[in-house]
Amino acid sequence: METLKLEVMLHWGAVLLYVAAAVTFSISTLFDKQKLFKVAVVLTMIGLIPHTAAILIRWSATGHGPYMARYEVMSSNGWVILVMFLLFSIKMQKIRFSGMIVLPYVFLTMTYGLFSNPEIKRLPPSLESIWLVLHVTFYKLAVGAILISLAAAVVYILKEKRGETGKFRRFPTIDKLDYYSHRFAGFGFTFWSIGIIAGSIWANQSWGRYWGWDPIETWSLVTWLFYGLYLHMRFFFGWTGKKAAWLIIGCFAFSFMTAFVIPFVSGSIHSEYFT
Repeated sequence: METLKLEVMLHWGAVLLYVAAAVTFSISTLFDKQKLFKVAVVLTMIGLIPHTAAILIRWSATGHGPYMARYEVMSSNGWVILVMFLLFSIKMQKIRFSGMIVLPYVFLTMTYGLFSNPEIKRLPPSLESIWLVLHVTFYKLAVGAILISLAAAVVYILKEKRGETGKFRRFPTIDKLDYYSHRFAGFGFTFWSIGIIAGSIWANQSWGRYWGWDPIETWSLVTWLFYGLYLHMRFFFGWTGKKAAWLIIGCFAFSFMTAFVIPFVSGSIHSEYFT
């Protein structure tokens, strides 16, 4: 019990550091304080230390990875998203502005998880499979890529309306924003595809069928089709600019419903593992 109290404290410590990082990312972007970008990145990295420790403590206590309960899912989602964001932002510094969306998303979902039921749940032996690990990991990677794509799309719409004026001069050009949006949407689509395939194999091992039109399976397929539609319209019909950005925002709405709403409100066979 004391160990789990420590885990909760570490999680809250990480959340506070992510809040500070989100504020710092916003100030550095909006007021062109380049040095603060490094501070924001460092704060995020420091936050990952207690966050990682908390996940490992939970993992040790439960005997399975962080994918059985809402509390664990929200925490591990945030961890994967932030590691992914940091890796890309270190390599591609121009996308660091997306920290204004990625960090708030992470600390808000983690906070929601912390206020949910932290009760330990054991993973049924019938569900233990490498395909489950691949299934949930690639979905988390997909959400990370989708968030960066969303950030680029939102800034594109705002900058296209305001032009190279005021604070918007500090963001990448609209051509670059359009490029980042569709590139990360492509990453998200690829990761989501792998997640569906791995999930189907896992479902066949656990439930004796590859696909059962479960609500979460259905919403996952709809999300995949919408991102596929976006990529199809872009590459074959030349959709770029504002209409492509709005379509990305619509696609994100479906992915959000699939990943963070349907598992908790539907009568899905998946739901019992995410309460």
